[in-house]
Amino acid sequence: MTDTIRTARIFKTAVLGGLAATALAVAPVVGVRAAAFAHSVCTTRAEATKQLDSRYSEAPVAIGLAKSGGVIEVFATTDGSTWTIIITMPDGTSCMMAAGEAWENLPALVRGPKA
Repeated sequence: MTDTIRTARIFKTAVLGGLAATALAVAPVVGVRAAAFAHSVCTTRAEATKQLDSRYSEAPVAIGLAKSGGVIEVFATTDGSTWTIIITMPDGTSCMMAAGEAWENLPALVRGPKA
């Protein structure tokens, strides 16, 4: 991964949580990946989805329910070039869990007895 892509990913994380100045200042010291998740990046679900759509053209592609009661969502671009995973807790707070590149959907598995 190039430094430019790493910087873009840390900036994406920081913008969603309003932590741009902190994350960009810390990134060179502790490494981009560590800085990306050093702070909990949380906001309302409405704001998170708005930012993921308007800034990155990411839309939901998968959803699931966590044992904690939170809803896990994967957002990705139509070509899979970038993706983001968020969790939305029952109180409506959404937090970024991970972000990356090269998302690929797998084919659905056929369940049941083999013919």
